[in-house]
Amino acid sequence: MPQAKPLYRIALSAAAIAAAQALGGCGSSQPVSGNAGGGGGGGNCAAPAAPLYHSLYGGPAPRPGPDLLYQPLADAPQLQNSGVWQAPPILISGASAYRACEFLYQDFLYDDHGARQVQDPTDPLVLALSAGLAGSTSALTDGSIFALPNGTYTYPTAAGYAGNAADLVEFRVKPLADATAFRITLNTLNDPSLPAFTLAIGGTPGSKVGWPHGANVSSPAALFLTVHGTTVELLNADGSAAAGDAPGLSLDTARRQYTVRLPHTAWDPGRGTVRLALGVGLWDNANGKYLLPGAVASAGAPGGGVATAPAAFFNLAFRSNTQEPFPSVQGPVNGVGAEINPAFWRDQAQGAALASGDISAFFASVDFGKLADGVNDDMPDQPGGVPQSGPMDRILASHFELAQGLDFSVLCGSSAACKGEYLGRLQPYAIYVPAGAPPAGGWGLQLLLHSLSANYNQFLSSRNQAQFSQRGAGYVVITPEGRGADGWYYDYAGADTWEVWADVAAHYPLDPAATDIAGYSMGGYGTYKFSAQFPDLFAKAQPTVGPPAEGVWVPPAPPSGGDQSNTNRMLGSVRNIPYLIWDETTDELVPVAGVLQQAQTFGSLGYRYEFDLYTVGEHLTLAVNDQYAPAAAFLATDKVDRNPPHVTYVYNPTMDFASLGTASGHAYWVSDVVLRDGSGAAPLGTVDVRSEGFGLGDPAPSGVSNGAGVLEGGAIAPLPYLSQAQAWGAPPAAPVADVLDITASNVSSITIDPARARVDCKARLNVNSDGPLTVILSGC
Repeated sequence: MPQAKPLYRIALSAAAIAAAQALGGCGSSQPVSGNAGGGGGGGNCAAPAAPLYHSLYGGPAPRPGPDLLYQPLADAPQLQNSGVWQAPPILISGASAYRACEFLYQDFLYDDHGARQVQDPTDPLVLALSAGLAGSTSALTDGSIFALPNGTYTYPTAAGYAGNAADLVEFRVKPLADATAFRITLNTLNDPSLPAFTLAIGGTPGSKVGWPHGANVSSPAALFLTVHGTTVELLNADGSAAAGDAPGLSLDTARRQYTVRLPHTAWDPGRGTVRLALGVGLWDNANGKYLLPGAVASAGAPGGGVATAPAAFFNLAFRSNTQEPFPSVQGPVNGVGAEINPAFWRDQAQGAALASGDISAFFASVDFGKLADGVNDDMPDQPGGVPQSGPMDRILASHFELAQGLDFSVLCGSSAACKGEYLGRLQPYAIYVPAGAPPAGGWGLQLLLHSLSANYNQFLSSRNQAQFSQRGAGYVVITPEGRGADGWYYDYAGADTWEVWADVAAHYPLDPAATDIAGYSMGGYGTYKFSAQFPDLFAKAQPTVGPPAEGVWVPPAPPSGGDQSNTNRMLGSVRNIPYLIWDETTDELVPVAGVLQQAQTFGSLGYRYEFDLYTVGEHLTLAVNDQYAPAAAFLATDKVDRNPPHVTYVYNPTMDFASLGTASGHAYWVSDVVLRDGSGAAPLGTVDVRSEGFGLGDPAPSGVSNGAGVLEGGAIAPLPYLSQAQAWGAPPAAPVADVLDITASNVSSITIDPARARVDCKARLNVNSDGPLTVILSGC
């Protein structure tokens, strides 16, 4: 991917936003003119201008990180507006808002799991997650624990369903001059004849009416508006046809959007407040009703539902963040046998309600007076409104869509390639936003990467997430999905991290130099991998029970993921990144021999690190314990030194995916690193450059010291650990000279920015290389 120009965005002040909101009304109490078929919304329905930021590095080349991080934000058809629709999307799941004379609800992505009944033995998600943790013991015997949804429904296996055909993305409603317009957006729409949805309108609170077409659920309702294929119908609560003109339907398959125009002759909300509820399922075209799940999915029927009359809906709208529980992990005092709250897909309340058949709890009370008046209100202080701080789920538009929906037929777990299982343009991620106004220079950013067989919500509402955020003036903490549970942060799974980072940098003010990286298990591996690939992005790093290589590594044998994945060979790159490493002596998934070798390498390199080896527990103990205050204190508020006097970089081209814009080969003021011999399965090249232009020598390492400690304050009894650590003294003063001291191995060419290295174009080069080396001083 070619290098993009910096993307500069204007950050609007709070006053400017308030002024935009004040001008954003319809200007009168009259309904907005327009129609569902096209044209503008009429009136003065101006959407409030959302602030956008340029919170990425903007200094001289080479830029830290991959090119993809700096690409303009992508667009997604599901987020586009046309016709009467003009409000900007919320992009925070479980939230509702009034914007530009429209009421919007943003649903959770990939939460279309239906009722909680009996697991379909052929459920591809469960099989994939179990495969990811094959051979685990203790609390991990159920390999699906971290990312198993609460609902049990599985889709028909025919290709058109794509494992995602009833996944609601967004709902909108807007008053028009002679009708009410509704818009429903789906994540996947390969075949419009497959999904169906019903909107319940009105009804008396406390009453319950059965929904039509064999939906097998009940709630208050006065009218039912149902859409399947290109058919739309309006029924009274008793099942009779509603009076008045028939509703109209327009279907935009490219945007995966249905717009229904309900004439006022059939129903007129006026300026009242109206109760709305929405369910999305699949349509049985042969029998003219909703398709119901059986025990096991087949080509034409869903599975995972064995009740006598299972609910038909896979996904319900209007579930707020206050209704859908955050994930939690709890365990007994000894830390064995963790109990996982099955809410990692934020579908626990949905699954329970559908299992009961009563979905009355999920509805929106839409104030049509506010819509007519053009009131812009994100309702931040209301349970169903848009949260401003704390834990939440966001949605981004990716640059990449490999297909619509999901595909578990080819799993990742390889450093060669990973398309991921979640293939679509829209991708979810978790974020924790500090409370209050951001500091003048922007918040810090904390990458917190999830485990194997987990998902982006692994840390949502945990102390791990909160403690990492609540340090200094505050850090925004983000966890990408990585397009699935087993991507090991390679290929598209790795690209997702940079797209999430770019999305956050556009929507929140950040200090680009205040960035750290951490992760658990596979996320710990991602911590090693990303910091070694792109060391100039991070101030500090903190892997927890992270394997040094993909899979299992018990030296001297190679890792199960191959030598090319082994970050132990690449630790030279992290010269300027202090590490805090947490591991378990009796970890059944990450053998202690590999992590001991990793710690030994830090020591022998003379780098700064602390290695705490816990002597009680297993792979999940530290997650269940959920106490990261010492890790947060270690990370502190340090910033990246973009121009250190001494740069060491180990280039591993097997981790590059140039077509996605995620290639590396540069660090600090050294770039364009080219290997002399890139053949074989695990090529590697190393370049070490010390500039004498800074007038500083290398700080002396303290030598490795040993100790012990106890981690207290968590959910489990105090956890003892053995510790080893190494620190640096102050860098000694040295004569300033126009000299670069270069040592290289298997590298044929490098480029150095002389200004950033504090030398000029006449700098003397002291070169020690195992072969010919071309050194380019940029601009000379």
